[in-house]
This record gives sequence, structure tokens and C-alpha cells, in this order.
Amino acid sequence: MPHSQDILINWTPQETRVAIIESGAVQELHVERTLERGLVGNIYAGKVVRVLPGMQSAFIDIGLERAAFLHVADIWHPRLAGEPQSGTPHQPIEKIVFEGQTLMVQVIKDPIGTKGARLSTQVSIAGRTLVYLPQEPHIGISQKIESEAEREAVRARLTAVIPPDEKGGYIVRTIAEDATSDELAGDVTYLREDIAIPIAPFLGTMGMPPEAPGLPGGSHAARAAISTARNS
Repeated sequence: MPHSQDILINWTPQETRVAIIESGAVQELHVERTLERGLVGNIYAGKVVRVLPGMQSAFIDIGLERAAFLHVADIWHPRLAGEPQSGTPHQPIEKIVFEGQTLMVQVIKDPIGTKGARLSTQVSIAGRTLVYLPQEPHIGISQKIESEAEREAVRARLTAVIPPDEKGGYIVRTIAEDATSDELAGDVTYLREDIAIPIAPFLGTMGMPPEAPGLPGGSHAARAAISTARNS
């Protein structure tokens, strides 16, 4: 017998609460307070305003009061087959970015005090059951799914619904342990067609477009209120 699911939303000027109910039991509760709303997970088309070789960093205008901060260690680069993820940059920042360049960036740390937001050029987009990695042809499974049999089963279900032309990768969230093939396929379609396709033209070889005519720095055209969920 299929489980019934309801979404309950309670809104006030100060706070929004969303509860997901399945078979009469609360499965998820999300609370967002107006004064605490952060930028982490947002994606912007930003413009490089200054490169600092001595600090191996750059300041990026994403339309906020203060320029955001991008360190060379947070610049995505394509990995060769079998190469582990490493925080060691392949090149110095002055050989990767230049002033006036437009970059697709994602906020990984909110502004605090006099410091601007911290950015990364590696984009991840969270759905209900999956996290989409448009730059990484990789399938990962949440470490909280401990059963090897369950891990392989959900990997097989996901692999079966990924389109043949897919160039990105996915991380299976904990909540997807019992997800059906249809549920996974629905998330894949949503993440690819509704979210990723609009920003695809601006994701270049280094996670950055060499050119983006007509898209000024700080533009919100490619912004998506999303959150990373690698540890979900």
C-alpha cells in the first residue's frame, strides 16, 4: 500500500516552517528565519575584480555589498581517471583567473563581519534524493547508508535512470536509501532540466566560462537557492 505524503507550511514575517509528513509521522522539518537567511548554496555569475597572487586568492563581485573571496584551493579542476580529490591546486591563481573574467561560483561560507562570502567554482545542486555535480562524472553514496547491499542496490537503480548523454555525476542522499527508480528518475529530470541546463553555458573547463557576453558580474540570472548536501 503506498504511503500518503503531505507537506505542511506555516509562514510568518519572521519565520517559515515546512514539515513533510508520511503516514501521519513527521519525516522532515525545515525552519528558515528571515534574519538568519544565508547565502550558502546560492550560485552566481560573478566578475573577477582583483587577483592577489601573494594570497593565492581573488575578489569576485557577485552583487553584494562586499566583494566575495575565492581561494585557489576552491577552484575546481577536472580530474583524470582514478585521480583522488585533492586540495592542492594544479596552477597558481594568476594563471587561472584574470580581472574582468566572468565566473560561475557558488557560496560555501556566508559573509561575516568585514569579510565577504567565500566562494567555490565547484557547483553542487541538491534535490530531494540526490545531489547533482554537473562538473564531476561520478556517482557517490551517502556514508550514512551503511549496508553494502543497499548501497549497491540504490546505485544500480540510479545508474539505470541516468540519461546516456549525462556528463555530470550524482551523490545519493541518505533519504534515497529506499527511493524507487521513479523517484530517482524524477529528481534526475528536475536537477538536469530545471536547474542545471540554465547555468550550463557558463560552466567551462575549469568550472568557469572563458567568455560570457552580455552577462555582467554580479548578475542573478544564474542564481539558484540551493544547498550542498554531501554529508546528508
